[in-house]
Amino acid sequence: MIRLRAWAAVAAVGLMLVSAAPASAAAPITTAIYTADPAALVVGDTLYVYTGHDEAPAGGTNFVMRDWHVFSSTDATTFTGQGARLSLSTFPWAGADAWASEVERGADGRYYWFVSINGNGPGWMNIGVAVGDSPTGPFTDAIGGPLVSDSTPNSSPLNIDPTVFRDDDGQVYMYWGSYYGLRAARLNSTMTSISGSVVTPQGVSNFWEAPWMFKRNGVYYLAYAANDSACSQPNYACVRYATASNPLGPWTHRGVVLDQVTSTTNHPAIIEFKGQWYMVYHNAGAPGGGNFRRSVTLDKLTFNADGTMQKVVQTTGPATGNLALSATPYTSYVSPWETLGAIKDGFTPAGSQDRSHGAYGNWDRRGTEWIEYRWPTAQTIGRSEVYWFDDNQGIDLPASCQLQYWNGSAYVPLSSACGVNANTFNVSAFPQVSTTRLRLAITSKTTHSTGVLEWRVLP
Repeated sequence: MIRLRAWAAVAAVGLMLVSAAPASAAAPITTAIYTADPAALVVGDTLYVYTGHDEAPAGGTNFVMRDWHVFSSTDATTFTGQGARLSLSTFPWAGADAWASEVERGADGRYYWFVSINGNGPGWMNIGVAVGDSPTGPFTDAIGGPLVSDSTPNSSPLNIDPTVFRDDDGQVYMYWGSYYGLRAARLNSTMTSISGSVVTPQGVSNFWEAPWMFKRNGVYYLAYAANDSACSQPNYACVRYATASNPLGPWTHRGVVLDQVTSTTNHPAIIEFKGQWYMVYHNAGAPGGGNFRRSVTLDKLTFNADGTMQKVVQTTGPATGNLALSATPYTSYVSPWETLGAIKDGFTPAGSQDRSHGAYGNWDRRGTEWIEYRWPTAQTIGRSEVYWFDDNQGIDLPASCQLQYWNGSAYVPLSSACGVNANTFNVSAFPQVSTTRLRLAITSKTTHSTGVLEWRVLP
């Protein structure tokens, strides 16, 4: 996909970003968080989608990405979030930028997660590898340093967006790159080192970044984000594809399989699941979305009798999800060193003491304090999910809590129970109400104050 950070240098010499015409888009697999750069893997009867996590604030002009998430589905329609299963902290040598990734199963039966990272060492972007015993981990750094960096002979001008493919004979190949610099190499059986030389594949037209490789009926396919005026507006990307009879090419360009989407970047993953092929991609279709707040979605992909791919139709669907993302938070009191906005950044905490994304807290207040969401227009609400903050010091789990909605003149209690359990989202489901405000009244224990790490609101 076209990286807008990378485009900053291009813009400096005269290219300007333009607005894209609206395009129809499939419903995101989640709107609880913003997701991007999808990869897909089928294990048994389960489809796993691995994504980056966009955390840029509304109106942000750069990527903020610090971890990777996993989603699973048994029908390619309903996806369950498995949380952040990998983060920059997994790699001691990493600096920033949890960009595109892919997971492939190794010969040892373990799962190898290849990721784009801004390392602390020489070079801007590197490719690292983590390994886990299951598709959802836990994952650990498999090498202790980058697999590919600027010091790798014949490395790409920008070493990002790895796609990893295991052929029928067990040989594993990796493609990666950006700035028109497509690269490929064989991997050793350990999945943690390159076998032989890095090559520059031939015959790939207008490659920009985001390669995805797969095989069907003995033919190798390479899909990728293409930056050219024949298929997209300036600084936007379509997805082109090529085919080959050898996994390292030479490749023959076949056409466009996905038109530009509502985000400037475009990033394909193509997978067969239960007899149906799918194009997994991202766009800016979720509420509050944008070029740096993208959302992963998928649509059906169809092959012609000659093996060419029909252009994917970007379908429409309901984008129901975390309504908190479009709300403004308010509170009766927040500690000067805590952050009210942390309750709606889409983060899934690892536990009630995980304040890595900030926290709301009201130390040293006792009794009842409140937080609430306000929307400029009425929302239909039927579910609340609260993750409590407990720092094992002055902030503890509350004694009780109550959900209240604004009926236009007063706050009305909702009858649903309000849980106070640690290390989980406390779910409250209730008959839907239409309101512009939802309040969470929190009553503390006599010896502590209270806090919240994340508060989701859903239809």
